[in-house]
Amino acid sequence: MQANDIRKGIVIIFDGDLCKVMEFRHHTPGNLRAMVQAKLRNMRTGNQFEHRFRSQDPIEPAYITQHEMEYLYSDGHAHHFMNTENYEQVEISEEDLGDAAAWLAPGLKLQVQFHETKPIGIELPKTVKAKIVNTEPMVKGSTASASYKPATLENGVVIQVPPFVTDGEEIIVDPTDNRYLERAR
Repeated sequence: MQANDIRKGIVIIFDGDLCKVMEFRHHTPGNLRAMVQAKLRNMRTGNQFEHRFRSQDPIEPAYITQHEMEYLYSDGHAHHFMNTENYEQVEISEEDLGDAAAWLAPGLKLQVQFHETKPIGIELPKTVKAKIVNTEPMVKGSTASASYKPATLENGVVIQVPPFVTDGEEIIVDPTDNRYLERAR
């Protein structure tokens, strides 16, 4: 795999350690060669750092397996999951989950990622149903424009919603980029 193939959320082996790509940006300055600026998090130490790859640099992807698991509960410093096939339980730290932890709810089934036998992260479902607890009321005449307003969800995440959405409504959200998709039916 080349540096151009880096995507947010993938795990690579960098300097002998597992590193998760937190952010990346393709950059082509003027008449120079293209490069990829990546923000990586060392999964062993938890340290975040930035590294600049040339676009043709070889990257070693980590071999990751996924198992369907059900989220059970949080004990304050870690989140606990149960394998739906053999009922084994694993825990993943708050730091390893990052922003994805806000979308966890008891009973949610999702994919947990493992490297060898160690759980390293989760893959959230494509859509999540969430309830709005606070948003500004609709201003008359604002439906004509494509303006959005902030809304706080029951899990504390703030997203941008269309002006016609009100408090108490259930909506469908894309949890990977905190984006409103539609009203829940």
